[in-house]
Amino acid sequence: MNKKILVFLFIASSIFANGILRTQGTKIVDADGTEIIFKGIGLGGWLVPEGYMFNMSGFANSPTEIKNKIIGLVGEANTETIFEEFRKNFVTEADIDSLASWGFNNVRLPMHYELLTPRNEPYVYTESGFTLIDSLITWCKKRDIYLILDLHAAPGGQSAEPISDYDPNFPSLWESEENKARTVDLWREIASRYVNEETIAGYDLINETAWGDLGPQNIDLRNLFINITNAIRTVDTNHIVYIEGNWFATDFTGLTPPWDDNMAYSFHKYWSEVNTSSIQSYLSMRSTYNVPLWMSESGENSNSWFTDFVRLLDDNKIGWSWWTIKKHDAISPLASVPVSLPFQGLMDSWTNGGTKPTVDFSMAALRLQIENFKIKNCDTNEDVLDALFRRPFNNDLIPFSENTIPGIIYGVNFDYGNLGTAFYDVSPSNTGNGSYNSGWVFRNDGVDIEACKDVVTNGYNVGWIESGEWLKFSVNVEQAGTYKIKLRIASEKSGGMIHLLIDNTQLTNLISVPVTGNYQSWQTLQVSDIELPAGNHELVIKFYFGGFNFNSMEYELTAVGVDDENETNFNFNLEQNYPNPFNPSTEIKYTIPAETSRGVSPQNVTLQIYDILGSEIATLVNKKQAPGNYEVKFDASNLPTGIYFYKLQSGDFTQSKKMILLK
Repeated sequence: MNKKILVFLFIASSIFANGILRTQGTKIVDADGTEIIFKGIGLGGWLVPEGYMFNMSGFANSPTEIKNKIIGLVGEANTETIFEEFRKNFVTEADIDSLASWGFNNVRLPMHYELLTPRNEPYVYTESGFTLIDSLITWCKKRDIYLILDLHAAPGGQSAEPISDYDPNFPSLWESEENKARTVDLWREIASRYVNEETIAGYDLINETAWGDLGPQNIDLRNLFINITNAIRTVDTNHIVYIEGNWFATDFTGLTPPWDDNMAYSFHKYWSEVNTSSIQSYLSMRSTYNVPLWMSESGENSNSWFTDFVRLLDDNKIGWSWWTIKKHDAISPLASVPVSLPFQGLMDSWTNGGTKPTVDFSMAALRLQIENFKIKNCDTNEDVLDALFRRPFNNDLIPFSENTIPGIIYGVNFDYGNLGTAFYDVSPSNTGNGSYNSGWVFRNDGVDIEACKDVVTNGYNVGWIESGEWLKFSVNVEQAGTYKIKLRIASEKSGGMIHLLIDNTQLTNLISVPVTGNYQSWQTLQVSDIELPAGNHELVIKFYFGGFNFNSMEYELTAVGVDDENETNFNFNLEQNYPNPFNPSTEIKYTIPAETSRGVSPQNVTLQIYDILGSEIATLVNKKQAPGNYEVKFDASNLPTGIYFYKLQSGDFTQSKKMILLK
């Protein structure tokens, strides 16, 4: 090729391509200079499977260990087929659709070097691995989502941990010059392919190094980072490079000052107190060296911790990437993958030994479980999404379920909301002092929940109750009157007490909890002659002295009450939209009460639509309306698939509900 053409191509590639993100002082900006704050998710488990994500920690932790377990059942050829099918299902275009509808603008892709270059074939590159990246780029591009490539498992392993697929029988990344050279060349190859790709927001060079001997001031880590950066810059001066510290991206000793003018520092944060001092060293590094920060990995904690940390990051204008998108039967990721019975059979055989399952059974069980990884077959942890996107900036309550009186209210259906607003738990998060949860099912707020064996149940009860904890429920009392309350409790010891309040006013005296036999031996505590006004209210159940379990409370009407004998009364009510889910239109019905001696008046009525971030989408009603029943149609033709909320307000009455748009 003509040398002049080579020079021209290099110069062309060294100019920022239109739309490619770059650093500008302490900011990450687009081509127009607009600051971009990442709200991202890591696609953990997809290309670098980790045992704990699949409940395999007891017998397989690293990707290679997991693969070897499957080889032991079905052989090498079948295992390759299984992993190909797994990679096709774990992340699909439908997943990226969901991420966009939930509010994410960035994904971080953890990569295993072996998918791009075979372990025993140095400097040979595998197109099938790059095809996976190319597909992800296409999906992200359609939805204006940025993609950051993360080398999660480098040649030899950058730590002695399963996440890097380290094998103690072979040299690590830090003990082999060839492994270092392969890592440098791999990044050069990646950068040469994506030099002008606007969807890619940069390169996260090495994930979570954790190595004790990297020379004075982490000099070996710094030198490798510089060598990788220099290799990338020979083919790509467009994209940001992200630098993680030693010891799981926490220690940046020796990694300053920056050596490149399009570089950012990337830290991880798990299981710590949430305050400015917990990130002060990173903030100081940003201000001292005038370089951006990115919090590229956090999670594995309670919703309360999530909310507090996102708020802290937002206050300091730091973008983030959460961990992780999916895990088996889990409450902390975005989605929980149900475990099929045949696959559980394989898990049991790996754990307990015994007769080895046949190849046919094993292949069928593996394929059935792979099908469960499709996002449509997963259970979305909506409370986690609420904790990441709404709760850091909005302290309002949103009903978790429709709690109607008369009727049964289940304890685990307390409102969506923040610690101290929707609930209080003595151990709401893990700040380095142990677990925040004892049950690990149903919800991730920090409230301890377990499977319930009561005769009447929604499947779960509140357990491990401690003194001073409480739960709040938005309730709709359909009929004013006198009620009998039936509380379902179970306890192995005496001394526990329950107290009910409505709208911050005492509803009952303290109710003693008797010994029932054990924590799944359920009895009814009954309280009579409780007066309840009609309408929407906040109901709180408080627990004292702990040591018991709570399932539900049933409200039974025993005598009808009248608000005002001289007036026709309507109950203030907002119905569930119909149909729901809907596409593209739905109908919302509501009732406005008449003015009564209790001072309730229609006043001005508003009915508004909000997205999951709490941003107003539309106002359907904003005017005075006479008492009565109303219906309004909402057309969402111009909106993407996702979760939305609608809120009705009239005077002191406010009620919200959730609806789902599926296109």
